[in-house]
Amino acid sequence: MTQKVALVTGAGSGIGRASALALAADGMAVGVLGHTPEENQETVDAIRAEGGTALSLSADVTSAEELGATLDELVSAHGRLDAVVANAGINGVWAPVDELDPADFDRTIAVNLRGTFLTIRATVPYLKKAGGGSITVISSINGTRKFTSPGATAYSATKAAQLAMVQQLAPELGQAKIRINAICPGAIDTEIGDNTEIRNAEKSGIGAEAHIPLTNDKAGSSEDIAAVVSFLASDKASHVTGTPIWVDGGQSLVT
Repeated sequence: MTQKVALVTGAGSGIGRASALALAADGMAVGVLGHTPEENQETVDAIRAEGGTALSLSADVTSAEELGATLDELVSAHGRLDAVVANAGINGVWAPVDELDPADFDRTIAVNLRGTFLTIRATVPYLKKAGGGSITVISSINGTRKFTSPGATAYSATKAAQLAMVQQLAPELGQAKIRINAICPGAIDTEIGDNTEIRNAEKSGIGAEAHIPLTNDKAGSSEDIAAVVSFLASDKASHVTGTPIWVDGGQSLVT
């Protein structure tokens, strides 16, 4: 089979959904992975409505077993894997460090960092078998350029670690012709705030309004991120690896 195949995690909504649609528009068959089957199917239906090819995959990215099973399903259906977008993540609980429950910290680490590691670990053998490919990790300006979100200790730690993982793996995976890069979004108009719990933000002693010079403080869109995902998955980015790309309209440079 010659059609290239992509896997997008957290593809039921927001950046993941927009990325899945963009890659499908580029001609790829897309594995739409998430933990909510109804949302996955909505993304699949949207891709198919535009003439694209997509498969709904239900899995928890914190489970190596579930990821392995869904990847087997995707590759069995389409014969290969060429591009991966590790997007699944949560904001989790934002609270002063002495009020942040260890269980809440662990949950954020499990989804954002362990989930990214397990996604990369599970997909690399298939990318190697295809002769190379692309991995794009969705990080954030938090933890990479910006440290003013009150109480975001766990979240920022995961986003910093994601970038470190990308840069650590770039030389290793490059030997197998696999490129790996990070996108660091700023304020984006998505629903991720629905899984954010902010406690006693005023106690952190930090915090600033999001000033976005490029758009007069208007948040970016999921499609802004998806456009960069599309580029990184394409041959146009054939010499780009280990690179963070901040997509924030200049927000992280002024706040």
